[in-house]
This record gives sequence, C-alpha cells and structure tokens, in this order.
Amino acid sequence: MRRVGWALAGTGLVTAVLIAVKSQAPAPLPVSAAVSEKDSVTRNYLGAVVPNRYGPVQVRISVRAGRLVDVEAVQLPTAAARGVEIGRRAVPMLREQALQRQSADLDTVSGATYTSDGYRRSLQSAIDAARAA
Repeated sequence: MRRVGWALAGTGLVTAVLIAVKSQAPAPLPVSAAVSEKDSVTRNYLGAVVPNRYGPVQVRISVRAGRLVDVEAVQLPTAAARGVEIGRRAVPMLREQALQRQSADLDTVSGATYTSDGYRRSLQSAIDAARAA
C-alpha cells in the first residue's frame, strides 16, 4: 500500500512540475513598432479540399508578418448529423492548437479522427502555399 501511495504522490508531483514549467514559458515577443507596410498586411491562403468518408474538409488561413493569425474551416463533413456534431466539437480545438503551435503538427481530437486528419492536411497545404508566396 505504501508503494501505491508513493507512486500516486510521485505522479502528482510530476504533474505539478509540468504545470509550473509550462506556466513559466516566456511570453511572445512584442511586435516591433518598425513594422513594414508589407508585414502589416494580412494575407489569406486556401488549403486543399481533403475528402474523407464523411465529407470534405478544407481550411483557410490568415497570415500576418509571417505568423498564423487565424484558421477558418471552410468545408466540414455535413453528410450526417453526427459528422456535423463532431466538426462543431473538434474544429475549435484544432484551431486553437494550430494558432498556438504555428504549424499543422496537431493532435488528433478523440472521436474526430477523420476530421482531424483532413483539417491537418488542408492546413499543411495552406501553410505550404503561404510559404511559396
């Protein structure tokens, strides 16, 4: 019983340390006052339409000064009510990850595997288009 207690206490300690470390992450650097006119323009890029068994997924990104500032789902599966429900639940989580990570390296949302995969692939194609521009 004592080992179980130490194991649980150790897990709690590790979790507390991880939370403390994450909260100590440096804040993003402020944007310089000397931003060029080109850098202050927001540009939009459309990702590829990624079909899956429940319907197509497509995103549009907005980029300003080389940073991803918005991701909008343009197309989501609508073939079944369940697909619509999944999209409504998963898309805000995927959008938040994309904006935080500034990439298409997103975690799959539980219960939304196909939507997550389509979102990730469409997002990557939009990011590739932005880099090429």
